[in-house]
Amino acid sequence: MRRGSAVRWRRGRAGRWRRAACAALVAGAVVVPLSGAAQPRIPAPPPARLPAPTAATLEATYAAHRANAAEASRRAAAHGDRHRAAADRALAGPGRRLLAFDGRGAGLATEVLGDLAHAGRVAVLVPGSDTGLDTYGRFRAAALALHRQLAARAPAGTGTAVVAWLGYETPGTVSTSVATTGRAEAAAPKLRALVADLRRITAPGTGVALLCHSYGSVVCARAAEGLDVDDIALLGSPGTGTGTAAGLRTGARIWAARGGGDWVEHVPHLSAGLFGTTVGFGTDPVSPDFGARVFDAGDGGHSDYFDPGSRSLTNLVRIALGETSEVTHD
Repeated sequence: MRRGSAVRWRRGRAGRWRRAACAALVAGAVVVPLSGAAQPRIPAPPPARLPAPTAATLEATYAAHRANAAEASRRAAAHGDRHRAAADRALAGPGRRLLAFDGRGAGLATEVLGDLAHAGRVAVLVPGSDTGLDTYGRFRAAALALHRQLAARAPAGTGTAVVAWLGYETPGTVSTSVATTGRAEAAAPKLRALVADLRRITAPGTGVALLCHSYGSVVCARAAEGLDVDDIALLGSPGTGTGTAAGLRTGARIWAARGGGDWVEHVPHLSAGLFGTTVGFGTDPVSPDFGARVFDAGDGGHSDYFDPGSRSLTNLVRIALGETSEVTHD
């Protein structure tokens, strides 16, 4: 086969693969799942109704949500779901700082690590798919690792806090919703409300960084326009639904990283409008075309960005502390 013909053949095969992948993505996104309707609902009380939190009311806010989590644990236990009962009971434990809690369905929780009212630097973790109260332990482990390293590296006199924001119903990794922007569109106003709460609680000038993992990067992109944060980091992102970092319309610094072993590298970066929703998320955030500040995430996989001692966690800490010149790049 001549060289020109071989190149055309490879390009044609790549084009056919992309079209097939896009077709599969579109088909999967419009199939109506039948299994979800049959899932049992775990009984739980409605969330505590409280005024918007301030620095002065934080402790009362935490206590009210702990009490709600304790009641949710009792109801889950009575329902026979010991796993959920244990998860709720852990969140209700003494000293847990819950800025929000809802034990219904897959469950929602916003937990603070550190002294939020006196923090000079705050990092908000936004999770991706398959995150709920039943899997909250692994999400909190990432927040704990981040908080430990933030506190250890922060300059003397600079307080730090991490907010683990499970504030939206995340899609399942194997589901129709994970390929569309629908969940992110619904989550974006809630993330903007959280940032408004943080600005009300913290002192003027407090640095706030959003660290957005996987599908969480789609959520952050949908919330980004005009958002009062300093940095937005997209980790293991399938795309944002926006072609460029400039398209996010934010004054925040936009960062992106992908570990060398992250399977998201193989997700087709396609986007198509279909029946009032968007299927796929477009431009790869670590590509030059997107225009983010791409930083070194090491060789880890999709779930390894917050591993203690990793290059990705070290760089995320630098971003959260505003040490932008110290961030290392590929």
